[in-house]
This record gives sequence, structure tokens and C-alpha cells, in this order.
Amino acid sequence: MKRSAMQMVTGWTMGESVVKPGAGARAAIPAITALEAAFPAAILSEVGTKESWRKEVHRPATSTHKWWAKRLGTVFRGIITSATTAIGEDAESAYSAPTDLSGLVILDPFSGSGVTGVEAAKLGARPVCFDINPVATLVQRQALQQWDMQALATAFGQVERECRREVDRVHKTEDGRTVLYYFWVATVPCPDCDDTIRLFSSTVFSKHAYPKRVPQAQIVCPVCLDIQEERYDFDVARCTNGHAITPQGSVVRSMATCRNGHTNKVMAALNGSLPGYEMYAKMVVDARGRKTYEPITDWDRALYAECEELLGKLPPSSVLPSGELASGNNTNQAIKWNFKQWRNFFNARQLYSLSLIATAVRDLPGRAPEREALCALFSGTLEFNNLFTSFKGEGTGAVRHMFSHHILKPERTPLEAHPWGTPYSSGSFSTLLKSRLHRAHEYKMNPADLVPEDGEVQRITGISAPLEAQLCQDWSSFSKVEGPAAYIATRNSAITDLPDGSVDLVVTDPPYMDNVHYAELADFFHSWLRAMHPFDGYPSDDTTRQRGEVQNADPAEFGKAIESVWSECGRVLKPGGMLAFTFHQARIAGWVRVVESLEQAGFCVTAVQPVKGEMTTSVVKSGSREPSNLDSIVVCRRKVDGAENPHNSLEEALATASRELVLLQKAGVEVGPGDVRSVVRGSLLAYLASVGADLDEMVDDVDRHATAAIQGLFG
Repeated sequence: MKRSAMQMVTGWTMGESVVKPGAGARAAIPAITALEAAFPAAILSEVGTKESWRKEVHRPATSTHKWWAKRLGTVFRGIITSATTAIGEDAESAYSAPTDLSGLVILDPFSGSGVTGVEAAKLGARPVCFDINPVATLVQRQALQQWDMQALATAFGQVERECRREVDRVHKTEDGRTVLYYFWVATVPCPDCDDTIRLFSSTVFSKHAYPKRVPQAQIVCPVCLDIQEERYDFDVARCTNGHAITPQGSVVRSMATCRNGHTNKVMAALNGSLPGYEMYAKMVVDARGRKTYEPITDWDRALYAECEELLGKLPPSSVLPSGELASGNNTNQAIKWNFKQWRNFFNARQLYSLSLIATAVRDLPGRAPEREALCALFSGTLEFNNLFTSFKGEGTGAVRHMFSHHILKPERTPLEAHPWGTPYSSGSFSTLLKSRLHRAHEYKMNPADLVPEDGEVQRITGISAPLEAQLCQDWSSFSKVEGPAAYIATRNSAITDLPDGSVDLVVTDPPYMDNVHYAELADFFHSWLRAMHPFDGYPSDDTTRQRGEVQNADPAEFGKAIESVWSECGRVLKPGGMLAFTFHQARIAGWVRVVESLEQAGFCVTAVQPVKGEMTTSVVKSGSREPSNLDSIVVCRRKVDGAENPHNSLEEALATASRELVLLQKAGVEVGPGDVRSVVRGSLLAYLASVGADLDEMVDDVDRHATAAIQGLFG
């Protein structure tokens, strides 16, 4: 028989504990929390929506470097405050008011960019942040690290003196003006004749983000590479050499046609070789900041050839990318284009210039936090300075970074940017210093939060503590620190050095059982960082891929790995502690394995709360059949503490899930069919697991209920 609402979660009534004497300190988590029974999902979805549009502005501490699937800080603040708020208390006020969680230890076993750690520290708690990938650890350390801004400026100035003049020199025109961007086109030989095919999909290479408002565009002649201004929607033009230009380039999807009319697959034309590359235009800025598009000249070609020569003369001790790409879901596309070494991702001028900067950063003395910050800054610059970037156009940030599609997608018309940069640059070492490090520092000193106020979402300060935690790399040192501290380490979270019963709350966002494999992508950064040693203990291994990674497209391997982590979380949680994590998964097999793994690790799901997850217009999501806008917050307690699933039947679980989705929909939160399917799957599978059902056998029934729920909400 199910217990009352007050008993159903932890096995004790208010003021009465079922924890046996001597079982250890009890977690500072209420018997029944707002996270389980009165979660302010609508309010958090409203503020989360605003954050999702500009995460780097609203949560800059966790935006100093690329990491994937970064969750919303507003939602994670809401999870922590609701998990420490008892039922009957105002969870909305707890989110929007100063809250002191001093002494509370909050573990994130899949810490990623450090969102949990930052939100926990802002609330006065002591975060423990683990991730198996060292690049993620670097990002987390920057999120919580304190910097002396004068020391940072001094270190940056030293790097600038070492290399800027030379980097500037190789990005100049003959008359000394600065080149912001070089435009390149990939080339392949025609298999049927001696023609070289320039892989233009379109002859329009630059247009405004709002072309109907600003119709002027730049076009290129695919025959002679002459450039000129035309309307973005032109029909036919003629270059100065008399060649007719139409909007369509030589490439349509995977097929390329040479000037003699032969059509072949691009992959066949590559024939086991890397594509060639040819410069065809540049964007130049003068001393007054005026930008012009100009054709490539013999001077430009000679300057590039000089960079090829200089690259070969760099000292052996210079920092350059190393390592080969290993087969994987996110690397196979690049490998098919014959990008087999990380060095292949850069042209000669990029390698030469980036090596000068990286070597100067590496050679900064000591292991100060400011040196580490500049290592992270350099690594972040790589995202915008390689052969997989492209031009976004006028009226927006110029450089489309290489991970816009979460895969290593070869670019047919790459953009080469000035890596040191100017005030007019995008994604450069100097401009990211201000937009990432300076902005992060200001946020850490005086954190701002998004809260509902007077009918609007306002950005306010004063409700969060400054981020001034002392960083530790093991439990022994962490446990001895009096005052704010954070334990951050690269490790497999299935095997930790945390004592039994040492953690009050686990809050995380585990990897999905999906094809976006973070380590495969992180190796791009690691190929440089391994020679820079940003912090003590940063590995010099060939890859960041490790045994014990949870992320796996194979359901059985995913389930086995994540169960090991949940089991470790159960060991380190205090009696009465809680595990809460965000999850969404397009494949029901992912939900089955994650719920099954919780059950086998000794956890019971006590609530599934839908809430805003990502920016609605995400490029990656827009290509999905049922794009997801919401996350499910899966709330769990240990069965050994007496936890039970709150539902008495499958129908009751379905009714609860549907009610929560309707409440969000009525509050104006965008809820799509994919959201309904994911939330319903999680809720029903959690109930079925609690009664011992074989989840694999129930998949069809669960999906029928999910489809019915979708029809009920959308007709």
C-alpha cells in the first residue's frame, strides 16, 4: 500500500526518522521537497527562456570555453533551491531570494561546463565537480577560478609582446592595411578531365543577415575568382573578364560539376586525398575601421607561401597540434574527407600564427590561475580559427564556429580569420579576452540572476554570493578548507575518493545515449592543450577518450556505465539525500536504460518535472523530427532510506505527467510533441520500474500512452 504524501518519499514523517542510529550524518534535505511536489517549473521556464538566448551574457562564468549540451543556470539554481525547500514553503521565493546553503556538499558527477558547481557556489554550498574529460575540467576550473585581473593583464601583455607583431604582419595587405578575413574555397580534381572544380555551392559568398532590408551582397566568379557587389537575389551577372555568373555554384548536395560538364560525387573526386584550397577574396579594414571586400592578389599568395616556409622553420619545441583522429560518430565525416590528423584542420598561416600564440602562453612562468585562463582562452580561439569555420555574413558575428552542427563537418568555403584579432574581429584571441574572461570575472565578483519581477524577467544582483571558492583536486584537501571551496577533478565518477555519506545532494546532467560523443570533439582542443599543460595533472595522452565513459550509442553499454555512476552516488549520499538530474532522449531505449540503471543502483524515482531545456531555435534541434524544447528533471531518493514512487498506477503516472505539461503550456511555455513523448516515457517507465516490470517488454505500451498524450494536448 502506498504511503501518504508526507511519507511517500523518504520513509519518515515530519520529525520522525527511519534512519538507523549510527548510519551517519543526515543530509540537509527536507523529507518532502518543493522539487518533488511543488516545483516552480513555469517560472523557471520563463526565466530559462531568456537565458537560453544569450547564455554567454547571463551565465558568462560557464561560457569561457566550448562545451556541449550546456544546461541553463537558472534551471539548476531552481533545482538546488527547490531541493532544499520543504513542501509548504515558497519555492519561487527561495529561487529569487538570497539563500545560504553553507556547508551543503553538492556533487555533479557529469560536470561538463560547471553549471551545477557555479550555481551551488553562488548559494554558499560546496560543489564537487567531476568529469572524465580533462577539457571539461579546464572549463569548470575557469568557471570557479579566481583571477587577479592585473596579473591577467600582465600575462596577456607578455604574450602580446612575444607574438603579436608577427601575427599582424602575416595578415596585412601590400599597403599595410589589416586583413580581417580571407575567403577560401575547397577544390578537387575532376576525375574525367584535367579541370579543377571549385566547390562553391553558391556564388554569393557574403550577404546581410537580413537581406531584404540590406540587399547588397558579394559574389564571386567561379571561373576567374573576380568579385563584385550584386543583390543577394540576382539572376545573372557578368564579371569584369566577361564570364557569366549565376547564383548556383558547381556543387549541388554531394555532386560537383566541372567546367567541362562532368558531374561526379565530391567524395569520388577526392580519391583518398585532402581537398585543395584556394584563396579568392579578403575583407580588409583600414585605420578608420572601414571594411572593404577585395580580390586576392599576387602579394597575398606570396605572403601565404612565406607562412608555409616559416611554419617549416618553427623550433621543434613549438606548440602545434598532434595526434590522429580515431573512428567515431563525430569524426567519421572528417575522416572520409581525409582529415586524419588534427593538424589537417588548419592551413599553414593558421598553424604558424596559432603556434606563436600557443607557445608564448605555454612559456609563461609558473602555474598561476591567470596562465591557465590564457590557455583556456587560446583553446577557445581555436573554435573560430580552422578550416571548418565559415562566414556568417554581415550584420552578425562574422565567424560561424566549427561546432555549429555538433559534428566535425568539413567546410567547402572556409573562412580564415585573423587569430589575434582587432576591435573589428570575431572569435579572436584579443576579442575573446574581453567577451569571455573579462565578462566572466565581472560576473564572478557580482553575480547577476534572472528573476521574475513586476511581470517581467529582470536581471538583478545581490541574491547570490561572489564566486570565491578555493579550488581543490582531492577530497583530503577539500575537506580541510574552512570557508568556500570547490573540489574539481578529472575522474571516472564511478570510482571516487569521496567517503561514504559525505554528499547532501547530487545534481547533474548526464550524457545522453546519443551519437554526439563529447570526447571525440574535445580531442580537437586537446591536440593543442596536451602540449600546453594548462594545470597540474592535465594529461598528455593522445586522446581524451577513456574507459568508463558513460556516453555510448549502444544501450547496454550506456546502461552499464551509468549504473556504475548512480551506484557510487548512492554510496556517497548521506541518509535522506537526493539525486536530481535533467534528461531528454529521442530514443526510448535511452529512457529505458537510465530508469533501469537507477532501479538497479538502489534509487527510486519520486518525481519527473518538465522544465525549459534549450534555446528553441537551436540549429541541431531544428533538424530533428520531433525537436525537444524541455528537459525532464528526474528526482530520486535511495530505496534504503524508504523511498517509493508516488503513483499507484500507470494511469496515475500518466495523469501527473500530462497535468505538469498542461500547466507549462498554459503558462506560455512552448511544448512540442517531442517534449510530451519524452516526459511521458520517463514518468511511466519510472512507475513501471518501481513495481518490477520488465521495461523492455513495456516499451510499446508506454509509447501508445505517449502518442495518446500528444493527441490529447495537440488534437
